[in-house]
Amino acid sequence: MNLHTLLLERFKAAIVAIGAPADSPAPLSRSTRPEFGEYQFNGAMALAKVLRQKPRDIAQKIVDAVELSDVAQKLEIAGPGFINIHLSADWMARQLENAATDPRLGVDTESQQTVVVDYSSPNLAKEMHVGHLRSTIIGDAVAKAIEFMGHKVIRQNHMGDWGTQFGMLLAHLNDKLAANQVAETALSDLEDFYREAKVRFDNEEGFADRAREYVVKLQSGDEQCMGLWQQFIDVSVAHSEEVYEKLNVSLGREHIMGESAYNDDLANVLNALKEQQIVVEDQGAQVVFLEELADKEGNPAAYIMQKSGGGYLYSTTDQAAIRYRCGQLGADRTLIFTDARQALHFKQTEIVARKAGFIADEQTYEHCPFGMMLGKDGKPFKTRSGATVKLADLLDEAVERAETLISKRDSDWSEEEKKDIARKVGIGAVKYSDLSKNRTTDYIFDWDTMLSFEGNTAPYLQYAYTRAKKVLSNGNVDANTLKSSIALEEPQEKLLAVKLLQYVESINQVTSEATPHVMCTYIYELASIFSTFYEACPILKEDVPEQAKQSRLMLTALTARTLKSAMDLLGIETMEKM
Repeated sequence: MNLHTLLLERFKAAIVAIGAPADSPAPLSRSTRPEFGEYQFNGAMALAKVLRQKPRDIAQKIVDAVELSDVAQKLEIAGPGFINIHLSADWMARQLENAATDPRLGVDTESQQTVVVDYSSPNLAKEMHVGHLRSTIIGDAVAKAIEFMGHKVIRQNHMGDWGTQFGMLLAHLNDKLAANQVAETALSDLEDFYREAKVRFDNEEGFADRAREYVVKLQSGDEQCMGLWQQFIDVSVAHSEEVYEKLNVSLGREHIMGESAYNDDLANVLNALKEQQIVVEDQGAQVVFLEELADKEGNPAAYIMQKSGGGYLYSTTDQAAIRYRCGQLGADRTLIFTDARQALHFKQTEIVARKAGFIADEQTYEHCPFGMMLGKDGKPFKTRSGATVKLADLLDEAVERAETLISKRDSDWSEEEKKDIARKVGIGAVKYSDLSKNRTTDYIFDWDTMLSFEGNTAPYLQYAYTRAKKVLSNGNVDANTLKSSIALEEPQEKLLAVKLLQYVESINQVTSEATPHVMCTYIYELASIFSTFYEACPILKEDVPEQAKQSRLMLTALTARTLKSAMDLLGIETMEKM
């Protein structure tokens, strides 16, 4: 049940009932202060000009017409025509009782769409670095949320596994194998391997020519060269899989659709654009000129589909990917997660694809850009020597730092339990620090802040979950099977109830806008409200009446389940004790 949607539908019906157009604005928002109710409807002011009546008079008519006797305790008109909605405590209690018996916490699924989510997309010539973190975890959180809402999600890992650089790498690998090295050993450190190959390319006589020959062989499908390429890809993918496992994301080998997967369709893409006269020859290259993106002097933007030498580009591969996803996979939505610097490219890509009919009118193509991870100096996050930080190394350091913190806390945990908790805390801290920031902004990477057990951090939320579970354990109840009536008597109980009912609203915003930080804000607010409730409303003290005790245990159980559900969607692991 979506509370916001329910209220909005009722108010829209009331607007029509008083004679306003059905498409009239219907602004409904959460109230900022409890004394003004839980929600506020501000449509009366917008209707004043249309109906030629005073806003307060319109507000009164809306109040008289809206059917909310089952949901709201009272409606009151404030100011120039605001309608404050005070929800019924009994109604909220019944909704929560229903949610308590529902594995989905009362969250209904939506009409199923096919949604392609393109994320992570490392370059297999190198190991994954910190620049791949945001694409991987933001894309994964959004994919999980969309899946949770009942849609068919097709994950696509558009790995960079093709191109001229592979000629250099394959020539170097061939020499390593000829010297009796096995591929796994030769490629144990991809960065070193790439560096060695580049030095040879730049300095060793004859090597650059051999590298170019390998490019030609690779592109022509030479069997020996393809075998080398496959060995390189297999080892490189294994490196990525190790990182995905550490990050607790849902990407697997089966989701890989690298650039090479579209090779056979590149010529077809170009021919289709030629037939429709969308692409023209310019200085030997095949180019689409986009008047829609012309500069101030009126010069159209150039979108190159084929170089003068006959080579294809990222643009060609992206068009082939669109044909595959929108055509063969039947994607209703395509979401692509890359950094903001590629925004213009994907805008151009969509324009060309729509001109060509590769994307139907009803299909969406959504580039979801994100900002950069910065160091404390405000510059892109690097090692002290200025090198790129390997993602695997960053995650290992997070776990080590968490182990150090946990070793300082008094506990009776075994060494195995400490290591498991440190892993969940460390990885969760890195992920949540990133996911909790608005996707479109840059953010400062700060170890001390992200590993803090106070404030809007993963350790704080993981601890909030374990505290709720401890209350249930002390009360000898199971969060998944507890059944009791709920009575919302105290203000803190009502605040917690409202926040629990708003869970689906946060999910809907994540799925529609691809913004996991909304979910992070929600669970932080939920955990904070639960903390206030826990302090103000005794649960297990001897003088607490049995009915109040059972009701508060129900609220605690729902809080624990909601926190876990939300953190599962974010890919952040919880623990039963901490």
